[in-house]
Amino acid sequence: LSMCSKLCYAIGGAPNQVAGSAASFFLQIYLLDIAHITPFHASLVLFIGKASGAVTDPVAGFFISKSRWTKIGRLMPWVLACTPFTIVSYFFMWYLPPFVSGRVAWYLTFHCLFQALTTLFQVPYSALTMFLSTDQKDRDSATAYRMTMEVLGTLIGAALQGQIVASAHVSPHCTVNPPGNTTDPWHDAASIPDPSDPLSDQVIYMIAAGVIASVYLLGIVVLFLGVKERDDPYALNSDRAIPFCKGLALTMKHGPYVKLTASFLLISTAVQLEQGNFVLFCTHAAGLRNHFQYLVVTILVSAVLSVPFWQKFLQRFGKKCAACGISWMIPFAVMLVTIPNLILAYFVAFVSGLSIAASLLLPWSMLPDVVDNFRLQNPHGKGHETIFYSSYVFFTKMSAGIGLGISAAGLEFTGYKPGICRQSDDVILTLKLLIGAVPAILILLGLFILLFYPITEESRKETKLALEELR
Repeated sequence: LSMCSKLCYAIGGAPNQVAGSAASFFLQIYLLDIAHITPFHASLVLFIGKASGAVTDPVAGFFISKSRWTKIGRLMPWVLACTPFTIVSYFFMWYLPPFVSGRVAWYLTFHCLFQALTTLFQVPYSALTMFLSTDQKDRDSATAYRMTMEVLGTLIGAALQGQIVASAHVSPHCTVNPPGNTTDPWHDAASIPDPSDPLSDQVIYMIAAGVIASVYLLGIVVLFLGVKERDDPYALNSDRAIPFCKGLALTMKHGPYVKLTASFLLISTAVQLEQGNFVLFCTHAAGLRNHFQYLVVTILVSAVLSVPFWQKFLQRFGKKCAACGISWMIPFAVMLVTIPNLILAYFVAFVSGLSIAASLLLPWSMLPDVVDNFRLQNPHGKGHETIFYSSYVFFTKMSAGIGLGISAAGLEFTGYKPGICRQSDDVILTLKLLIGAVPAILILLGLFILLFYPITEESRKETKLALEELR
């Protein structure tokens, strides 16, 4: 693969991450503080939206596996067709409707549409890795390019959104240092709603949505013009496509795939919890409401810069060994929860970026190895790639949706109130648990499962030689 092809492939996936990053970091606080829906309803919007995207994954995999080859490939038409609808659904997901009683239904509808449409984009786009080249190094390199651009897209999305909408979440009376001679200086402020104008705040969010939605057009044009999809290089004319249901059953019985999916299901849930609650934590639990946008940018700059490092690391020491980097964020996140200090917060943000980069790069780098292993065990079937990718995204999205839904429901249960300066102690404790203890437990469990992942660097080389012989 040429560097140009890898770069064009990588740029094609960036818009999805730009939009997804803005939603991950800011949708929950938007629903609570701008749309003024209850935390319980916000939890429904977040969970059902993620669940709809997850349910779309196997459906997308089924229809894509039935697709016929066209002049531009089998996967590319799906990517092109869903992009305009994705742009529209994303834009209206940040629109504040003039009615109040139906707002929950409005956001639920467009969040579900956005998640489902991004799935229709993500499944064929990620499976396209298998049809760029037959060489494992080429695919690993293309994956590293893709992850670098996707993390950069995540950075752009969070930075754009954070810088544009920051003024909507800064209230003058919340930044005043309380004098020492009053008994409870925060009590009165806590009961006063933010004086910001909801209409002007909404205009700010619409500007951000328009800017981010426009990025989709650039990404899809570069992908279409710069990437050529190749048909299955290992398939013989006599090979038949594996039926979707049979392929799904075989996938669920494939040991390496089950262990990889279970491990990163837990790890991705931990990362989603960090992303979804980080702005709320900085605003309400750490006293960093004027710094959250810069902390988010620090996390993502660190992640962008560290992807090439992790690519070199896994090439030299192996992919399972590189997984240890995911655990780096645990002690520092716990420190931030127990010692909310500004300097420490930036250091935690930097280390978290290193861990997030590893958690993003590794599963997508290891999944092609699993597909190759499956191909070796089932040499006369084809069309199974989309089954692997769609079911993997299904499990990770469903787990993330459950995690975000439970976290928002926990805020409702502990009494979160939008538009006040200081939340109750129970809410603050909940946010600390969602940032510190819960992700730490999930990451440790995920890494423990990954210890039993059977594909090593030696077995990868053996599989490569066997597939070259088959070809």
